[in-house]
Amino acid sequence: MITGELKNKVDRLWEMFWTGGLTNPLDVIEQITYLMFIRDLDSTDNARQKESSMLGISYVSIFVEKQHLKWSSLRDKPADFMYQTMQGEVFPFIKSLNIDKNSTYAKYMDDAIFKVPTPQLLEKIVTALDELYTLIDNMPDKQDARGDLYEYMLSKLSTAGTNGQFRTPRHIIRMMVELLDLQPDDVICDPACGTSGFLVAAGEYLKQKYFDQIFYNSGTKKHYDNAMFTGYDMDRTMLRIGAMNMMTHGIANPHIVYKDSLSDQNTDVDKYTKVLANPPFKGSLDYDIVLTDLTKITKTKKTELLFLALFLRLLKNGGRCASIVPDGVLFGSSKAHKDIRKEIIENHRLEAVISMPSGVFKPYAGVSTAVLVFTKTGAGGTDRVWFYDMKSDGYSLDDKRTPLESSDIPDIVERFHALKLEEGRARTEQSFLVPKAEIVENGYDLSINKYKQSAYVEEEYPHPLEIMKEINDLETEITAGLKELEAALRG
Repeated sequence: MITGELKNKVDRLWEMFWTGGLTNPLDVIEQITYLMFIRDLDSTDNARQKESSMLGISYVSIFVEKQHLKWSSLRDKPADFMYQTMQGEVFPFIKSLNIDKNSTYAKYMDDAIFKVPTPQLLEKIVTALDELYTLIDNMPDKQDARGDLYEYMLSKLSTAGTNGQFRTPRHIIRMMVELLDLQPDDVICDPACGTSGFLVAAGEYLKQKYFDQIFYNSGTKKHYDNAMFTGYDMDRTMLRIGAMNMMTHGIANPHIVYKDSLSDQNTDVDKYTKVLANPPFKGSLDYDIVLTDLTKITKTKKTELLFLALFLRLLKNGGRCASIVPDGVLFGSSKAHKDIRKEIIENHRLEAVISMPSGVFKPYAGVSTAVLVFTKTGAGGTDRVWFYDMKSDGYSLDDKRTPLESSDIPDIVERFHALKLEEGRARTEQSFLVPKAEIVENGYDLSINKYKQSAYVEEEYPHPLEIMKEINDLETEITAGLKELEAALRG
């Protein structure tokens, strides 16, 4: 967790940008990302030089004849010199790094634009970043602290109007990760990755649960750093931020790429063992370039339906998906809606429908959503579906989203991993199983209200004559009281 001191320093850094004229939160995150990258280049280069010297291996610094571009050199220079060098030399330098195949970050920085408006502001930012890094370096787990720092900065997007659409609440992401029971040999994809929140959470979950298996096995560690995580997005700013988010969480070379997931440029088929996503619900779409494999399953322009078809295409047989969907996907009556639900239920294995309250995405959206969990089989397998009616995610459901003491999320995860114990649960309970045959009879409708039953509690009321007597007695008391008051007033 981010400490109070670190949080305060981030808040002050954010305020510097704001008062300096950079008020778009995405621009702020992007500029901080660039500067973190530039600072990390210096640190990484120094570390590699020391390692190569110790091991007797030759190493050519990326700063050969460019020592003046190093962060450690620039930070002590006058503000005007620092600003001119940063704008005129450092940014062109980092954009040219794509020729260096050993540079982890280079491919995400090739269209970087320097937007800090004044030398004085740059000087303040550089000093503030150095203070942040100094604080982090003194913490017991520097990598976790860096990850928490970046996550905290990203959380500011959710309080910045429409930009909040880019972030799924972290506790919802964690719940979905836990539902899929990730393994060290998984190959995980989010084809609408944004800031890479799902991939980061997946990496953190694996690190916590399988630390020794991953970090003390060179083959598994190489897989974790390079091939395990894939994310696509069509916004280069999001790609840059998402890549940095993963790298600050200790994933050395994440595969975060520019790609229109639904278009024919996406050639990935039967490739992943796990998919985690919150795909766009109302994204713009060029229907002419949509993969024909997807429109064969559900002929539609609705992105939320096409993404479900895409998940099935991306997964290997036996691969599993947890995705957020708008409620309309569950009960929509169009042929496209029914076709995708039928495809998942009849040809694969639908495991769970977790209905979430509409306040989960407040303050920037009040849409009702659910989480679908399913396994790609290509041969059916749905025999019954688990429904859960989430009433609380641990936060108030108004715009303030105040933390609460209770949450349904631990119960959801525990019950999902012990579905045999759900057998016999009444439809009046918060969770229950529904046989496939009943869902088919209802036109593949997956809305929980179609199957949930209300619990009626018999109430006993007094006889009307008893009530009348009570009213009369009260009236008598009132009349007596008024008479006493009148007598007192008359003196």
